[in-house]
Amino acid sequence: MNLDDLEDERSEPSAPIDMLESYFQAHGWSCERMGDDEIVATVQGSWTQYELRGVWRPEDRVLQFLCLPDIRVPADKRNAIYETIGLINEQLWLGHFELWVASGLALYRNATLIEGEEGSVLSLDQAETLIETAIDECERFYPVFQFVLWGNKTPADAIASALIETRGEA
Repeated sequence: MNLDDLEDERSEPSAPIDMLESYFQAHGWSCERMGDDEIVATVQGSWTQYELRGVWRPEDRVLQFLCLPDIRVPADKRNAIYETIGLINEQLWLGHFELWVASGLALYRNATLIEGEEGSVLSLDQAETLIETAIDECERFYPVFQFVLWGNKTPADAIASALIETRGEA
């Protein structure tokens, strides 16, 4: 399936993991299903390669979507990263960043309740919003994490440095 085919089917919602799979394939992104209720894809961003993961919980009608930007946080930097995540999350409307303690991975996560008259289906518009928001937020904040982890900036300074808006054109 290509992107044009997917656009033609925009009005036909699908089971959540099926829709994510169609979206990933239409963009030419490598993906693999991990059973009926989970899918993993990879996409190259500006800063790093992202692992995208959709996990469907049919009993709760919740689709959890994760974007893992391969940010590993050493133990001595975790307090600074917790503060960084708090400052970043204040700016987000959808989803949030978190740190998984066991693995030391920082990631973006969003959960969506999916229910309606048609049952548990995900529209193309919903899939696009989930996926593109996750990637966009990871792209936007990846430099912040790098400034804190490797540039020894404070979380506030890292956010200020990374989010400076360029005025005019180069």
